Amino acid sequence: MEVDVRRVSAGMVALLVGAGVVGAGTAARAAEAVSGAAPGTASVAVSGAAPGRTPGTVRGAEDIADQLKAIPGMAVTEKPSSLPGYRWFWLRYRQPVDHRRPDGQWFEQRIMLQHAAADRPMVLYTSGYGTPETMFKAEPTALVNGNQISVEYRYFSPSRPEPARWSKDTIWQAATDEHRIVGALKRIYRARWISTGASKGGMTAVYHKRFYPRDVDGSVVYVAPNDVRNDDDRAYDRFFATVGSDPGCRAHVKALAREILKRRPAMLARVKADAAKNGWTYSILRTPDRAFENSVMDYEWGFWQYKLQSDCASLPKTDASDDDLYRSLDEVSGVSFYTDQGLKDYVPYYYQAGTQLGWAKPQFTHLRPLLRYESSYQPRTYVPRSIPMRFDGGRAMRDIDSWVRTKGNHMLFLYGANDPWGAEPFRLGRGTRDSAVYTAPGMNHSGRMIEKLAAGDRAKATQSVLRWANVSPDARKLFGRLDATDPLRLERPRCDHRVGGTRGTGGTRPSRPA
Repeated sequence: MEVDVRRVSAGMVALLVGAGVVGAGTAARAAEAVSGAAPGTASVAVSGAAPGRTPGTVRGAEDIADQLKAIPGMAVTEKPSSLPGYRWFWLRYRQPVDHRRPDGQWFEQRIMLQHAAADRPMVLYTSGYGTPETMFKAEPTALVNGNQISVEYRYFSPSRPEPARWSKDTIWQAATDEHRIVGALKRIYRARWISTGASKGGMTAVYHKRFYPRDVDGSVVYVAPNDVRNDDDRAYDRFFATVGSDPGCRAHVKALAREILKRRPAMLARVKADAAKNGWTYSILRTPDRAFENSVMDYEWGFWQYKLQSDCASLPKTDASDDDLYRSLDEVSGVSFYTDQGLKDYVPYYYQAGTQLGWAKPQFTHLRPLLRYESSYQPRTYVPRSIPMRFDGGRAMRDIDSWVRTKGNHMLFLYGANDPWGAEPFRLGRGTRDSAVYTAPGMNHSGRMIEKLAAGDRAKATQSVLRWANVSPDARKLFGRLDATDPLRLERPRCDHRVGGTRGTGGTRPSRPA
């Protein structure tokens, strides 16, 4: 038994190991995974049986690295750990490009595993993008003192098949990737499983639970938009008209964006100078002018997504110099992101936004008539024309929304009150069970939100996560300080030649994903 269990009395700990799904590692097992049938169980227990689960025995003392290598289709590399008490493994797992045809093309999906002990809960962190190449504890991981896997989303490099069949970049295919990973690793990690993710990663966690609801015992979903009616984006206009408690701040952010656009020649000269210095090109957005205008359309959104209302005081005045305004545009929007180099890693996101997820399109009334390319504010603009794409009319998102309202269970949805992505949130329905939606006052787009809730909500949210993970409140007290990281601060564009520092990312709007 691991040290964290031995150092406390049995009466204070309930880290119980629950049932596991037998993994799917071969083509035959892949076909079974696609069926969506309820997985079998092979239960074990450490200090008592979890409710509804059969006691058994803990696996022997075989080293975790050997156990991982024994999983069919799994390649294992151990890296130096930067988190005390954890070992760090970079895994590559063979996945079919099309789960309906597992005998066809395959690719290797990257997974980062932070292993503490096989009898602790496992947290499945879905990034929705490329996974951070660093160790971190998501908030649920810190709450339950658990293991963690970070799963890279299909088609994000290096988890991309070559050649890429873009029609297989769908939410069901990705959910089935995760289903197979869970099945494979539950051979080892048989305690409770909690899924989590933020922004598009939060959406990914919801979609996985919709298609494979028995894979995990609970889901903690951060700042995930639910664009169930893609043609109706009035919620975003209402948000920008009312966000925060300071009308002066709202007005100043709008005025700055307009002033930046009014100074187009001076701003564009600086964009071109930076492009020449850094080797930026614009074949996707076609011209530096279109790229510049898209960055301005993102300015108001970017401020409220990444900044707090108190940051209004640090914004330049509208009569500031051209250099100061350009610096603010770069700090809030990031001019390098609208280049070929900044966009190339995010084509898989834009493809999904333009085919299934939908996209936000607020009315830019404060920027008219200065706009030349307003219609370009959509995913098709950011996907190379060589890749065909067609929106499904909202069919996939209506299915997800209906499932959450009628069959969703054991789910927490967390939003920041000042985050634009909370304008179209997931909502619960009469059929939703043991779930809640919480909003953190004054918060923006963050993947660390439970600790920011009002005291009563924080206590209820924490209790839900611990109960789903089968961790007692007394055991939680023994874990010490909640050393969680906001993963959205780790997921940065890999190409960032900014003028003034390092910008954090963390969104899913058309012009800048998380």
